[in-house]
Amino acid sequence: MFDYKTVRPRRTVLFMPGANERAMEKSKSLPADCLVMDLEDAVAPNRKEEALALVSSKLKSGGYGNRELIVRVNERDTQWYENEIATIATSGADALLLPKVEKAEDVIDADNRLKAAGAPESMSLWCMIETPFGILRSEDILSASPRINVILIGLADLSKSLRCVHNSSREPFIWAMEYCVMVARAYGIDVIDGIHPDIEDDQGFAVAARHGKDLGFDGKTIIHPRSLEVANNIFSPSKQDIEWSQRIIKAFNEAVAHGHGLTTVDGRIVENLHVERAHQILDMVGKIANLR
Repeated sequence: MFDYKTVRPRRTVLFMPGANERAMEKSKSLPADCLVMDLEDAVAPNRKEEALALVSSKLKSGGYGNRELIVRVNERDTQWYENEIATIATSGADALLLPKVEKAEDVIDADNRLKAAGAPESMSLWCMIETPFGILRSEDILSASPRINVILIGLADLSKSLRCVHNSSREPFIWAMEYCVMVARAYGIDVIDGIHPDIEDDQGFAVAARHGKDLGFDGKTIIHPRSLEVANNIFSPSKQDIEWSQRIIKAFNEAVAHGHGLTTVDGRIVENLHVERAHQILDMVGKIANLR
């Protein structure tokens, strides 16, 4: 059975360059639920080692509140991958993010390296699913390690592979997005929507974020702080959600006290599955308030 108590707020997953100390310091005051210190795309090859040392130092120094801290390493076939995992394993990061995961072996290799480097069991693996093979093999990927608790769909790389248009309508990605949500839910993990390509297109960003929420995504990948407030609002439980959750929990508890297994509220049937969802929503509200 799904345990709502394990849920964490992941409305906004903000990426920042691992070589940019100023950005990592500024992120301590930003309203992002999750912070990804990026060693991959955002760092030039000649600064990879410098970035790794800086990220490790920042993680150990703390000051990020209750936010979830994630480090994206370079791909498995690069010269930096092995040392990055060995360093991040004991850095205090909450999770390691693997880019361009295409097969279960990518996850198994990272898991084995984390264990060998002394990573705590609580350290999780996040996977970027951003290629056709990654999408098609996502079930094998998600079953490869119990450390996996989040996947991110990478729409920028996927659009390149598909040779398609990437705009706020996101029509070419619908099947892939729905499939990722389905597989993620089957394995009880969170799934994060991809970026919006135009950081100055606030309206388009909002349209895409609402679309992701409607499809079942838990949050949004963010590449500029200006998008945080909009995404946080969209992926937060609404006032109506909260009030409805409180009402159905109360009504259901009263029904159980009288020996009934279900009840109705405003003409709508309420049973245990609705109550579980209501508890999840209210628990999320409390965890959001306790983030910073």
